[in-house]
Amino acid sequence: MSVDRVEETVGAQVTAAVTTDAGTTAVRYYSVAPGVRVNVRSGPGTNYTVVRVLSEGAKVPIHCQSPGTTVTGPYGTTNIWDNINTGQYVSDAYVNTGSDGYIRPRCS
Repeated sequence: MSVDRVEETVGAQVTAAVTTDAGTTAVRYYSVAPGVRVNVRSGPGTNYTVVRVLSEGAKVPIHCQSPGTTVTGPYGTTNIWDNINTGQYVSDAYVNTGSDGYIRPRCS
């Protein structure tokens, strides 16, 4: 299997096109707030365990979004949590999505 990856930066977003033998899948990456280290939690809320911490300047994919604990951050106050990997969530208040609402499907 061959895999090619092409990235394009547009503002705070990076789009990565990943091409495999099965086809092309676009994954969009979003910047976390500048100068902030963001806790990544095991679920959509501050009551979940911190599984790691994102470094300053990190960019994250958003696979789906889920309602959870309301958090105030650099990008406002929201109860939306972004799923960035299996079992890994960050508050949307720290991710520059360009929207105050949902931009991806709800997590199932």
